[in-house]
Amino acid sequence: MMEELVASMERTIVGQTDTVRMLVAAWLAGGHVLLEGAPGLGKTKLVRTLAGLADGVYRRIQFTPDLMPSDITGNVVFNLKENAFETVQGPIFAHVVLADEINRAGPKTQAALLEAMEERQVTIHGRTHPLPQPFYVVATQNPVEHEGTYPLPEAQLDRFMFKLILGYPDKKAEEDILRLHAEGAAAAAAGTPDSPSGGGPSAPIRTIEDIRRCRARVAEVAVEETIIRYIAELVRKTREMGSVQLGASPRSGIAVLNAAKAWAFLEGRAFVTPDDVKTVARPALRHRLLLTPQAELEGMNGDHAVQEALASVPVPR
Repeated sequence: MMEELVASMERTIVGQTDTVRMLVAAWLAGGHVLLEGAPGLGKTKLVRTLAGLADGVYRRIQFTPDLMPSDITGNVVFNLKENAFETVQGPIFAHVVLADEINRAGPKTQAALLEAMEERQVTIHGRTHPLPQPFYVVATQNPVEHEGTYPLPEAQLDRFMFKLILGYPDKKAEEDILRLHAEGAAAAAAGTPDSPSGGGPSAPIRTIEDIRRCRARVAEVAVEETIIRYIAELVRKTREMGSVQLGASPRSGIAVLNAAKAWAFLEGRAFVTPDDVKTVARPALRHRLLLTPQAELEGMNGDHAVQEALASVPVPR
């Protein structure tokens, strides 16, 4: 059911096949994604295209130093016409929310996302409001610009199922991007409504109800006991490594499990294999590991630590 959505995204987003599939897998698994990459790599377009392929509500929130929590969640205002207070819902009330440059807002505003991401609800002036389902947050950040930013604390990083890293496209992909842009500009000049670079199809190809059904099917993907033990051993291994100061939490293991089920579903299988676990392990764990200062000085990062853990844990047969 999701093959058409993935294929449509890959036609629009050139050179990011793995990222596209991981982004869809996280949505199906009920998780959230932290998208990291330099400016101009198409992070916003990637999320906008995904949202445009479904008929749900999409909102983009530009995080800035002066952004307040109520700018995200909403507020209570007095309606002079009705002579009564009423709740005005913020942009968080959407199916797909893009938190653009999340590390530019202060810690208080970043924390406003915590309840929404974990509990799927927000509290406005003491009243709890459920969020639309499915609810999906994709946050972006620039890894090379740190002035005027507020690094996300470990507690908030742990709320993201995946941390996906966008790199520069290869030569052929970059030529394809330029070609699509040139064709799109020509189509726009000729008055053609749909162009190859227009950010997505002219109409959604999947409904929110389709996404809900797919999520239900992901939940039914079978996981053998050997896979459960494999994930548990992998997570525990990260806590025993000398290069890791703070290892993966039990929530990390749940994230790996759910992500592996979603990846198996995208691959057309009704069961999880060890390869599924290996595929999702790095994006699911890389941001959850706090390395020792010595390991960082030696050039080690989260990906290296996850790869070392994977190499140390026997693969079930």
